[in-house]
Amino acid sequence: MLILASTSPRRKELLRNAGIEFIAQGADIPEVPKPGEAPEALARRLAREKAETVWKNAGHAFVLGADTVVVTDDEVLGKPKDPEDAARMLRKLSGATHQVLTGVCLMTPTGKKDVQHEVTRVHMHPISADDIAYYVAHGEPMDKAGAYAIQGIASRWIDHIEGDYFNVMGLPVALVYRMLREHKALP
Repeated sequence: MLILASTSPRRKELLRNAGIEFIAQGADIPEVPKPGEAPEALARRLAREKAETVWKNAGHAFVLGADTVVVTDDEVLGKPKDPEDAARMLRKLSGATHQVLTGVCLMTPTGKKDVQHEVTRVHMHPISADDIAYYVAHGEPMDKAGAYAIQGIASRWIDHIEGDYFNVMGLPVALVYRMLREHKALP
C-alpha cells in the first residue's frame, strides 16, 4: 500500500492520472526554511519530514512525501501569506525565469528513505498590473508555491518551460514512478 503524505488536490490528481493507487493522509509540519538553507535542501527536508510524520503511524506501508518551492533571484517563494504577498510574488516572476523545485521522499515499510528532487525552469511573459490584480482577486494563487498554478489561469503567462511540467504542478510523476518501481512499491 502507498500513502501520499499530502492532501494537495493536485498531487492526488497527478497520482490518480498516472494509474498509481494510494490513500492520502495530510502531514501537518511547519514549512519554514532554516537560516542559510539552500532551496534544494529545503524542498528535500520538507518532503522527508512529511513522509516521516505520516510513516510513524502508517504500519507496514510505503509513504510518499513531497514539497514544492519556487526560486527566483535566490529568494524562495512558498505559499503567499496574503493577497499582497501573492501580488508581490507575481510581480517578481513577471517577465523572468524562475526554478520550481520539488523534493520527494519515499519511505519503505522498513523505514528506509529515498530522497530526491526535480528542477524545472519556467520562463514567464510579463504580467500586467491589471492581470495580477484580477488573478489575486480570483483566489487561485493563495495556496500555491510561487502564487500561481501553471495548469490554471496563470497558464496564459507561461512562455515555455525546461523540464517536467508535472513538477511545476507539484509532483514530478516520472521521478516518483521510477522511485516506486525501484523500491518495488507497485504491484
